Amino acid sequence: MTNPLSADIIESLLNQHKHFNRIYIGYSGGVDSHVLLHLCASVPSLGGKITAVHVHHGLQTEADSWVEHCKKTAGILDVDFTVLHINAEASTGESPEEVARNARYSALKALINGDDVLLVAQHREDQLETVLLQLFRGAGLRGLSGIPESIFFGLGLMLRPLLNITKLEIYDYAQNHNLQWIEDPSNQQNDYDRNFLRNVIIPLIKQRWESCDKTVARSAKHCAEAQVIVSAVADELFYPVFSRLNKTLCVTQLQAHKSPRQQLIIRHWFQNLGLRMPAQAFVECIQTEVIGAREDSDPILAGQGFVIRRYRDRLYCLKQTEQEPLKDMVWLTSEPSVTFATHRLLSYVVSSTGILLDKWQKAKVTVKFRSGGEKIRLPHRKEHHTLKNLFQEAGIPPWEREMIPLIYLDNKLAAVGDLWISADFFHEKTDACICFSIQNDE
Repeated sequence: MTNPLSADIIESLLNQHKHFNRIYIGYSGGVDSHVLLHLCASVPSLGGKITAVHVHHGLQTEADSWVEHCKKTAGILDVDFTVLHINAEASTGESPEEVARNARYSALKALINGDDVLLVAQHREDQLETVLLQLFRGAGLRGLSGIPESIFFGLGLMLRPLLNITKLEIYDYAQNHNLQWIEDPSNQQNDYDRNFLRNVIIPLIKQRWESCDKTVARSAKHCAEAQVIVSAVADELFYPVFSRLNKTLCVTQLQAHKSPRQQLIIRHWFQNLGLRMPAQAFVECIQTEVIGAREDSDPILAGQGFVIRRYRDRLYCLKQTEQEPLKDMVWLTSEPSVTFATHRLLSYVVSSTGILLDKWQKAKVTVKFRSGGEKIRLPHRKEHHTLKNLFQEAGIPPWEREMIPLIYLDNKLAAVGDLWISADFFHEKTDACICFSIQNDE
């Protein structure tokens, strides 16, 4: 049988997209990426556009020698070469495979600009392994769709030209062209799930179903096509329930849907927030323990790095982070801002209304946090209000209230975060006043 691998595969896929300024090739030095790089280097129209990118994980003793091998190969093929150094050390409880993959992709994303493309050498056996792993993890349609041929990546695209090519065809090409590649010894460590599948399980499956990589790839394509339809339906269901202002879901509108559609909306919510897909059991707990809770309750569901909370008729999804206790602090008026919590910045800006700048500069300013019972009188109101009542009136969830800084001038409450300024300090004087702003300092 004639080997289908040729430069035509590269040109055909690239021609389906716009003109690219720079073509990056993910080049580990292994046989797959070496074949991909060799194919690309043989396309005359790509001359001067190709850069081979090697990611140095620092996990193998041979890593430095691999860099030299890849650099030498790139020179032989007359293509540019660059190395990205990453920290791929996994912490306790983390998956080494996932940590390395995430670190590698983060480094590569930073490299890809709007007119660039990254080509990677995943092939049909990689697709088989991915679909089986997703199946064993109980994935839905999205997971069973496997690896896409093209995705948005960084500011550009990622393409997989070899996704319909077998590993045997890649080896045949490499041998026919006398290519020299690296064999990573970690590929033989069967304690990694993917390696166990590749080295032990799939060879057994292929003894019985020789073309399983082809048929499973076809099933993955069917799942991907079905997922497109499901995503369109999810969009129609999701946006009437979703608030773009605070990225919450309306509980009443969510309850109007039957359970399967509720789950679809919740998963779409996680996707919209850029979070990892929740497990089925976690989604069911959201339905029973949070959505189904009494209206006057304050249900909290924590897990998988998220906290799901309900306030009034809104469902909130918050990142589960450890917050250091908030402490009172002095704010030097010569400083335009102060950090009051992890990655939270409180600043003052010149304004036509607010606290007189002259009064601010002469005062002793302290930043405190709620201890209970605080009151303030707002401009154009006669009576004082407790902060609790004002927060309720403004619909601010209870867990956010404790994070709002209280600004005191000479031990008198002058402002509540960027929300309110006390009537005792409020003035209207063009360009002679200040107000406050809170931002994430990340």
